[in-house]
Amino acid sequence: MTSAFASLVGQLAGLVEPVFQGTATAVAVVLFTALVRLAVLPLSRAAARGQKARARLAPRIAALRAKHGRNPERLRQAVLELHAEEKVSPLSGLIPSLIQAPAFLLLYQVCAGGGVGGELFGAPMGGRWLEVLGDGGVFGSAGLVYLGLFAIVGAVAAFGFVRTRRQFAAAATAASAQPDPPGMGVVTKVMPLLSFVTLVTVAVVPLAAALYVVTSTVWSAAERAILYRGMPEAASPATGG
Repeated sequence: MTSAFASLVGQLAGLVEPVFQGTATAVAVVLFTALVRLAVLPLSRAAARGQKARARLAPRIAALRAKHGRNPERLRQAVLELHAEEKVSPLSGLIPSLIQAPAFLLLYQVCAGGGVGGELFGAPMGGRWLEVLGDGGVFGSAGLVYLGLFAIVGAVAAFGFVRTRRQFAAAATAASAQPDPPGMGVVTKVMPLLSFVTLVTVAVVPLAAALYVVTSTVWSAAERAILYRGMPEAASPATGG
């Protein structure tokens, strides 16, 4: 499987090499990421429709909480019945991310095994950030590549952080009359910070895999802006990649 995967990336690199020359492999990884995201776009659109449906059902779910708040099992069953009645899957938003995971893991294995060659402005596609620091430092040619990736991911993460904080604030206001579920306070504090986990991923995985993550992160931000346009902040998802 990994050899076939490496061959696919190599073929994409061969197609764009006449134009991009030394950066052909990096461009091939970006194109591969775009192809993966295009393949799961129908699922992402279905997830967006499901999220909008769940937002529409929020007042009815709040009423169920008020009615069955003292009986968690009855509340859970009532919510499941409501989702089934409206043909809404609570897991639809996770499916696109779960499908992308194998592509990332395969790319990581190919990089770790030395199956992806080439460079991006002096940074080896199979290398990692800490290795780059020992050859030219943070502001060397390869180091600047990573600084650029960190800047892109940081900007998207900051947007996700603000969006998630607004989401939880709006949700807390809407449910202020109801008691918080156990552990919700911790979730409210931790969830916004998850937007920055991608920065750690970019720092520790090989550059080719980091390019996949960065491209997918930017794609997710643009996709959310389009697919969830017009939805309240409290109803739209905070993360994605």
